[in-house]
Amino acid sequence: MLGAFAVGKTSLVQRFVRSMFSEKYHTTVGVKIDKKQMHVGDQTVNLMLWDLAGEDEFQSVRTTYLRGSSGLFFVADGTRPATIDQAVALRQMSDETLGDLPAVFAVNKTDLRDQWEVAADTVGMLSGKGWHPFETSAKTGDGVEHAFQRLAEQILARR
Repeated sequence: MLGAFAVGKTSLVQRFVRSMFSEKYHTTVGVKIDKKQMHVGDQTVNLMLWDLAGEDEFQSVRTTYLRGSSGLFFVADGTRPATIDQAVALRQMSDETLGDLPAVFAVNKTDLRDQWEVAADTVGMLSGKGWHPFETSAKTGDGVEHAFQRLAEQILARR
């Protein structure tokens, strides 16, 4: 899980793993690891979700966390356009460092759509790059399961 501070990475993981959402903001320090088993077709997949602390830059310690990753989940906040640019930069740097891994891109906080400042064509641009963008809400659960399902499918397709 990669993205800037307060985009909803931890909330997305909590919604996906525990079907929970909390209004309280807790900064992730370092990394928090969760696990969820899911089914993709006739296969059972165990996802180990590394929720990394939000950063505005790709740091060398991240490389250590990312080595051996099977896939990446990038998150941006629809109410803060700069987080899209940060997630795109993280994706480009991860590609340079780790190669082309399966990835999805979530533009989070659709429950605040009336406050979104991200243009629809921006999400389309992500799609044009083949980055599989999803519009999600950790609060309501919209799009969350589908985004993680898509990442699991991509990971299995590469094996």
